[in-house]
Amino acid sequence: MERASIAGLEKALPAYGWLRNYRREDLSKDLVAAVVIAAMLVPQGMAYALLAGLPASYGLYASTVPAVVYALFGTSRHMPVGPPALMALLTFTSVSELAEPRTPEYISLALLLALMVGVLQLVIGFLRMGFIVNFISHPVLSGFIYASAVLIALSQLEHMLGTPVSGGHSTVEVVLEHAKRIEEANPWTLAVGLGSLASLVVLGRALPRLPAALVVVAAATLVVYLSGLDDKGVNVVGRVPGGLPGLSLPALDPEAVRTLAPSAAVVAFVGFIESVSVAKAIAAREKYKIDSNQELRALGLANISAAFFSGFPVAGSFSRTAVQYQSGGRTQLASVATALLVLLVLLFLTPLFYYLPSAALAAVILVAVYKLLDFREAWRIFRIRRVDGYALLITFVFTLLVGVEQGIVVGAGFALLAFIRRTAYPRITELGYVPEKDAFLGVESNPGAKTFPEALIARFDARLYYANVPFLEEWLLKRVAERPELKWVFLDCRGVNDIDVTAIEGLEDLLSGYRSRGIEIIFTHMKLPVREQLEKAGWDTKFGGRGRRYCYQTTREAVRAVGLPVAGGASSPERRPWRRSVPGDGRSG
Repeated sequence: MERASIAGLEKALPAYGWLRNYRREDLSKDLVAAVVIAAMLVPQGMAYALLAGLPASYGLYASTVPAVVYALFGTSRHMPVGPPALMALLTFTSVSELAEPRTPEYISLALLLALMVGVLQLVIGFLRMGFIVNFISHPVLSGFIYASAVLIALSQLEHMLGTPVSGGHSTVEVVLEHAKRIEEANPWTLAVGLGSLASLVVLGRALPRLPAALVVVAAATLVVYLSGLDDKGVNVVGRVPGGLPGLSLPALDPEAVRTLAPSAAVVAFVGFIESVSVAKAIAAREKYKIDSNQELRALGLANISAAFFSGFPVAGSFSRTAVQYQSGGRTQLASVATALLVLLVLLFLTPLFYYLPSAALAAVILVAVYKLLDFREAWRIFRIRRVDGYALLITFVFTLLVGVEQGIVVGAGFALLAFIRRTAYPRITELGYVPEKDAFLGVESNPGAKTFPEALIARFDARLYYANVPFLEEWLLKRVAERPELKWVFLDCRGVNDIDVTAIEGLEDLLSGYRSRGIEIIFTHMKLPVREQLEKAGWDTKFGGRGRRYCYQTTREAVRAVGLPVAGGASSPERRPWRRSVPGDGRSG
């Protein structure tokens, strides 16, 4: 009983599991990882808040309470939750169409978005419907991430050049406006931005263990302060409110909820996919399991807490998870300690951020999003399957030119249509007998395969359902017309694991029609679930009896039964009706 209670508590509160088994030697490793992540997170969090259209302090707020909430309820021991670049971009594109960034109305809508995302993730998690996100394929997600990286980079041009853009948010408009105003760029801002960018790249390669982002923004802040560059047009963060994150109440405006609903769904799914992908990658290395539905619930609670503690939508971060793992972090205590360090920064160090140049934060973002552009992965997808490459490309283009929500919806829709088309036009392979291998193999890949003028042998490689039966009919019609001496059609069904009513009716028409023309259709290698469906449809009565059989266990047995010459072992003896003679597991011989 006590074990059952402990198991139930661990399932509801996964933190109880790692706390109960916490080892003293893990404490130093978790604390070291916390210091490293905090040094990385402070400049990143502030940069991502500006990217989201919010005051810089909101990035620090989003790195505290939500991180602790996930640490208590998440099943990943290594993934810190906070504000990643992708969530910041999605927040900006979702809310900026309804309000002006950094205004009280905009902040309220960003909090509302976080609340809606959290509630949606929580509900899906409790309903155990995490499988829904599987409909967003890897190529679609890759195309979305690549386009998002480009959009994020373009959004930072105004901070790097010191030329704010106005008007629409489309990619073309942003590029054209920057091109027109390139001569207005502030040379001091550009120098700070490019210098920060170059320093981040050099330090990242030369000293990979050094918190490069923290060092660079500290140096840039010192340069601006000592040189008075803020008086020369270099934009700085300004006053960052200190103290603990206060309670915030999102405005529950029904019209705003209705408008933000599609965006909230995209943010919820993308955040979950990004989080669970990196969590599973680390869990596989450390040999423990990730519960996807519990992850949804934990992320939902984290986002709800972000809405009530002055944050914005959060998720797991690829880069910070990798750094925390490589720094030796063993449990979520590292995330809790990181949150405490960020709180200390909020309490005592915010005055130091006054002269922090926005160009330096833009450089931090550019270096972070560059890592999202994995061109080798895109080429690999195209090389393996071209239609998946098209899904990636379509998602990329639509996200870049139309919008982030529209891009991922169009990409997922294209991938789904491609899948439906693939199942509606499955592979049907004509087979021939290969004596050297004593097997029936594809004619195209085995030119020496023996075929028979009076018999057509084919393998159907898909489930049979209403959309692909017409394709089977057309394929047979064409092949039968080419063989005037045809008497038998053998259909190898080892690839058919399901069949629906429409397909059964279509096959009945095929069998009846071809029998009236003196051609028998015989099925082989049919699996037990499919045979049971045919039995329920009364095929034993309709097509069996009077010495006729419509189904054999193997193609060899069926071919020999009609007297066709096939070399090999002795002919199989005539079997009793298949329902009694086939082994219970239904696997063909």
